[in-house]
This record gives sequence, C-alpha cells and structure tokens, in this order.
Amino acid sequence: MAERFDDTTFFRAVLMPHRSLGRRGFLVLMSVLVAISFSAGLLFWSIGAWPVFGFFGLDVLLVWFAFRANYIAARAREEIEVSPVEIRIRRVSARGAVATESLNPAWARLTVDRVEDEGVVRIALASHGRSVEIGRFLGPVERESFAVAFGAALATARSGGPA
Repeated sequence: MAERFDDTTFFRAVLMPHRSLGRRGFLVLMSVLVAISFSAGLLFWSIGAWPVFGFFGLDVLLVWFAFRANYIAARAREEIEVSPVEIRIRRVSARGAVATESLNPAWARLTVDRVEDEGVVRIALASHGRSVEIGRFLGPVERESFAVAFGAALATARSGGPA
C-alpha cells in the first residue's frame, strides 16, 4: 500500500526503539556463550555428571529467546507528520498493527515532563480533553532532542507553515 504524503507536510519523524546490539554483536555474544556453556558442560560430563550437560544448553536457548523477543519488539515505530492543518501520528506495533491519530496543530498543546536528574521523561500532545503520548521508547537524550524539534515544528504549523 502506498503511503500518502501531503505536499504541505514540512516535518516528518520516524521514531524507532534503539537496540545497542546489532546482528554481528549478537552472533559474537551467542558464539561466546555457546563456547563457555559447551566447555563447562564437557567438564561436568568428564567428572560423571552428564545430566548437567543438557542444562548448559538451556541457558543458551533462554538467552536466544530473550534476544529474539527483544528484536521483535524493536520493529515498533511511530511516524509523526506535521502540516499547517494536521498532526498525524501513526503507530505501528511490533506485530504490524497500525493505529493512527490526528490532531489539529492550532489546538494541540505540547507537554514535556522533565525530571532534574533524568531529563525528559514524557512527551505528550493534548487537545480537546485527550492526551497522546509520543516517543515512549526513546531515551531521555533522544526525547529532549525530539521535543525541541517537534516544538519548533508545532510553532511553525501554528504560524501557517514554513515561509
């Protein structure tokens, strides 16, 4: 399905969860974990405790499943577009479910919650009695950067768009 891009859209951001361990790092980590578990399992096998050998494979399997769940969760994203007439927030879950919300920039109020030691902990748009939180999965530094950029885009939208 082709996405619709409005000619008047002047701000577009795609927010995605950060994952610090890429594919190569994951393969290295799993290789090291397998080597350590296999070596320890062989040690137990050699002293006659052979049933323990299988349990060393279980920990590797659990770590693999945990990373798999983490990488699936990383597929989630938020797509935010701002034009002089509309703020469109499109959320795509890790499983592919799509939810879209639309707000009028003239009525939308940006709320940025900060904690002194942590930085920005929450960004939300409020309009007509409802509040929409954005960038939940971002870290405080990324939230700060996004809040500044989005605040500028919202101010531009209220003034009628870029000159």
